[in-house]
Amino acid sequence: MILLNPVVISVIVMIGLCLINLNIVLALLLAALAGGLAAGMSIPATMGVLISGMGGNAETALAYFLLGTFAIAINKTGLASIACKKIASMVGEHKIMLMFLIALIACISGTVIPVHIAFIPILIPPLLFLFNKLKVDRRQVACALAFGLKCPYITLPIGYGLIFQGIIAAEMGRNGMEIAKGSVPAYTWVIGIGMIIGLLIAVFITYNRPRHYDDKPIIGGSVEDMPSTFTKTHYLTMVAIIAAFAAQLWSGSMPLGALVALLVMIVTGVLKFKDIDESFLGGLEIMGLIAFVMLIAAGYGTVLRETKSVEHLVNSVVSLVGGSKFWGAFLMLAVGLLVTMGIGTSFGTVPVIAAIYCPLAMQLGFSVGATACLIAAAGALGDAGSPASDTTLGPTAGLNADGQHNHIWDTCVPTFLHYNIPIFIAAMVGALVLY
Repeated sequence: MILLNPVVISVIVMIGLCLINLNIVLALLLAALAGGLAAGMSIPATMGVLISGMGGNAETALAYFLLGTFAIAINKTGLASIACKKIASMVGEHKIMLMFLIALIACISGTVIPVHIAFIPILIPPLLFLFNKLKVDRRQVACALAFGLKCPYITLPIGYGLIFQGIIAAEMGRNGMEIAKGSVPAYTWVIGIGMIIGLLIAVFITYNRPRHYDDKPIIGGSVEDMPSTFTKTHYLTMVAIIAAFAAQLWSGSMPLGALVALLVMIVTGVLKFKDIDESFLGGLEIMGLIAFVMLIAAGYGTVLRETKSVEHLVNSVVSLVGGSKFWGAFLMLAVGLLVTMGIGTSFGTVPVIAAIYCPLAMQLGFSVGATACLIAAAGALGDAGSPASDTTLGPTAGLNADGQHNHIWDTCVPTFLHYNIPIFIAAMVGALVLY
């Protein structure tokens, strides 16, 4: 029975604990134990697997910590506040324009300048004062950021999209369904349309009413208490930012990019020796918990894979569909949602599910294009809304810089509702009607 599958049990436990506002670290640990026990693993064995798997996100965790430190160092120079003041003067009182501008910047962060969530702790905290002034509902901002972090890699063959779509093409090829990497976007655009609809609903309907926040101290300072004119320090800081981008593009390593930037700031005197410890402590304060959550999330994903229950879950779908394309597509997407909610990464979900989905799709008569649409959507479902995903952890890191934004209720639940439901519907339409 599907409901007794260890993966299903574990994910339900994790979601339930998160919804009652239990600390995310404890929720992940208890959900991992629940999954291990349901699969017949002992508690010591489950903890051993979890700890051994934590290294899977070690690079990401280190990147978050160093990027947090880099963000604090930039904020000390006032460069972020200058950018924020430019944004403030550009949008004026038009908060809708502000939301779409934030969504656009997030889109650029995964495509033209592939820094992913690195911009969030730099740009968003200084903007909180403006959000408060305009009475912006931060759930609206979380949805705008999640859209920009997620939609481009699903639909555009640029930056992270090139990687995600390459994984889809490679895994489909390994499992008997050849498709060129460049052809994948032709079958995923419908998912992007679904996300655009979700963004419009969040911006214009669900969260468009005023919401009051207190003007509390922000780590690194706010727009109001920073200078607004360019100095030599700001130009040198821009050199450090360019160095970070160049190092990351050259090496493919976010931690190395952040480290190079910090070294440039130290060597040029932008970041004084006496301020280094303070910057690292500030970086730990705004990104330390998220970095640690990513470590736990990697271990949790390893526990789910070690139970061998993902394969059983997908095989159960095969036995349930009875040759129906509709129910086949529906259950494939539902399983993808469960797996990604647990593992927390779209990129890591695709290889797990493609091995079973491709034979099932061929058996049910789905075309290559329809299968690509289903696999992309099944992998992407849950990324927005998962407590352990950087699509939710990144926005929370910026929006909670003054302690007034709840990770679960203000980021995870809004992004889950506004993106997973449209993606699910769009993928069903794509697989059953368009392709």
